[in-house]
Amino acid sequence: MRYLFAFFCFVVCAFADNPNIILIYVDDMGYGDASCLNPKSKFKTPNIDRLAREGMTFTDGHSSDTVCTPSRYGLLTGRYAWRTTLKRGVMGAEGACLIAGGRITLASMLRDNGYTTAMVGKWHLGMDFPGTKNKRDWTRPVKDMPLDKGFDYFWGIPASMNYGVLAWFEGRHAKVPPTLYTSKKPSKIAIDDYRIMPPYQKTPKEAPNPEESGGRRFGLNGKGLEVAEDFVDIECLDRFTSQSLEWLEGRAAAARKGKPFFLYLPYTSPHKPVIPLEKFRGQGKAGAYGEFMIETDWHIGRILKWLDDKKLTEDTMVVFTSDNGPEKTWTKRVELYGHHSSGIYREGKRSIYEGGHRVPFLVRWPAKVKANSKWNQPVCQTDLLATFAQMLGIKLPDNAGEDSDSFFDALTGIKETTPRGPMVNHGSQGRFAIREGKWKLVMEDARKNKRELYDLSSDPKETKNVISAHRNKERELAEKLTALIAKGRSTPGKPQKNDTPNWRDLVWMVK
Repeated sequence: MRYLFAFFCFVVCAFADNPNIILIYVDDMGYGDASCLNPKSKFKTPNIDRLAREGMTFTDGHSSDTVCTPSRYGLLTGRYAWRTTLKRGVMGAEGACLIAGGRITLASMLRDNGYTTAMVGKWHLGMDFPGTKNKRDWTRPVKDMPLDKGFDYFWGIPASMNYGVLAWFEGRHAKVPPTLYTSKKPSKIAIDDYRIMPPYQKTPKEAPNPEESGGRRFGLNGKGLEVAEDFVDIECLDRFTSQSLEWLEGRAAAARKGKPFFLYLPYTSPHKPVIPLEKFRGQGKAGAYGEFMIETDWHIGRILKWLDDKKLTEDTMVVFTSDNGPEKTWTKRVELYGHHSSGIYREGKRSIYEGGHRVPFLVRWPAKVKANSKWNQPVCQTDLLATFAQMLGIKLPDNAGEDSDSFFDALTGIKETTPRGPMVNHGSQGRFAIREGKWKLVMEDARKNKRELYDLSSDPKETKNVISAHRNKERELAEKLTALIAKGRSTPGKPQKNDTPNWRDLVWMVK
């Protein structure tokens, strides 16, 4: 009996140290769009608030970039995306995956250490589709996609909806292939928005020209997008959640026996198209956007309820964060509703300023993380790889997680923690900033913007450029940024190579 008890304790302890992990990644949600972070929010997010109440809030948490593709790369690899060939903007739906073959990802590391792994949702890191537009053979498999980057299971869509190739993919195939065509259609629901919904056409030429309906001012320049007959934009959140729950249901018994799971759930909200289901219309006081956030929160609640019902809440780590700050329609919400999607922070999506990359960042793990706790030092989404590695007792090789700095000690309440090394912020047009402690140095760029220095401890809104009074700090931070770019990493370890030589945005290095 004594040996049985000892074995039972060993299994329980091992399970607690290797929790199930659900990583929920929303799209274009600002810091002020979570009611737990914004007391003046014009809508409530009770399930997101629950994660904060029952876990740790990282008040100084950041995405690694200010737009979709590079942030997702950083999240999954622990490496800044500007080290790759992608220096500005985002990818489309089709193309060589930005994550190189053989690179360690969150999924591959966890899979290789006993986890069953799945992704359900939006990928947006490139896929190799069979054939070319108008000459597809959808009986052939999709390559260079999530199943090749550490995920055992994939169900979702290739990218943001404005890039097309829209179908419900499971594994390497779409059950209903995207053999029809469409264009962005003006939305009657939200501000300056579009829809992807039937009717669809048989050829690209038959697809309507969005500009003819006055859609140019809404950015409706997508024509001839490939789409499946059964695809409708408004179904994404429900389908992603339902498919996640179906997959989780098949993992519950094994999880209770010590076989952990990892689910990466990247939602498409509140990114355009802003399309709340009818049942959420009229809720909140921030128009369709607020309704869409309320719906997103409700779907997150479905995931949390499943964990409760299966008695898996205690030993499951739920990470919740966003790929960047809010879309530029945030200005209209301030004007019309008095709702600040960026909270107190400056600007939003695409911007090098805090509103572009300071995002909600919550972690709940009841078995290890103190409820209603806060961490007020900088952390980045790239840090998840090193954090999970430390949790599992794994030493990352030098060519993995080059920009990943573990926050596991902070997460689990160890009082003596090492301050995070310098963190790099990166705008969608290529502008750089470096953050260390309270200081943030924004670099000059190819568009003739000059350097700026902010003390975020006294000026979190970035209203006062203090560079003229702190020239030594400017030089110190600029030297550190130059060194970590040249070294191919921002963490200790053997220097690595960036994927390209220095590029034009590094104006202070390529003069």
